[in-house]
Amino acid sequence: GITDETYHGLFKPVMDKIMEVFQPGAIVLQCGADSLTGDRLGCFNLTTKGHAECVKYVQAFNVPTLILGGGGYTIRNVARCWAFETATVLGKDEEISNDIPFNDYYEYYAPDFHLHLTPETMENSNSKETLEHVRIELLQQLSGLQGAPSVQMHEVPPPFKRIENEDGDAEDGEENDDDMAVDSVASGGRKKGRGGAGKRTKKQHPSELYDQVD
Repeated sequence: GITDETYHGLFKPVMDKIMEVFQPGAIVLQCGADSLTGDRLGCFNLTTKGHAECVKYVQAFNVPTLILGGGGYTIRNVARCWAFETATVLGKDEEISNDIPFNDYYEYYAPDFHLHLTPETMENSNSKETLEHVRIELLQQLSGLQGAPSVQMHEVPPPFKRIENEDGDAEDGEENDDDMAVDSVASGGRKKGRGGAGKRTKKQHPSELYDQVD
């Protein structure tokens, strides 16, 4: 039953801290609509205006942002949400009418045929103490991070093959372009090298791509 006001009390300070710690060069914002009031699965009580306020807040950081859809299980409310948030992104949120224009699915928006949602009469089970505890805990955990996590780059190892020596024993080795001449791959030819009779490479699969060697 969390409301617009109580949700913003968590979302905004946490987003501020996230931007401070990670300092992203871009943002991917997923606007799931299952947090809206009246959702079949969600138990939040947000309005379309409260939901869009989060989008506007993220936009205010002036960081390149990719905005995506997401969950939402009361379809007419998902359409309402994404229509209004498209207007918000375009700076038209104050201009868009609350009256839904007639369309092929007009009856789905009964009985009021309005864009914006009215919160349901339900208890907000989130006490101020609980929300403050969650806020402090999140901010403390974010403060303990040492910056944005990253994936280290590794050099791709060279192709691997097995070579039979003169005694017929297998040896591991690395391919050398100067040490091979390639018969037709399509005909299943073997690779032969200078003084390297008996060299064998792993069988090539037709679904993989290979460099053609002259």
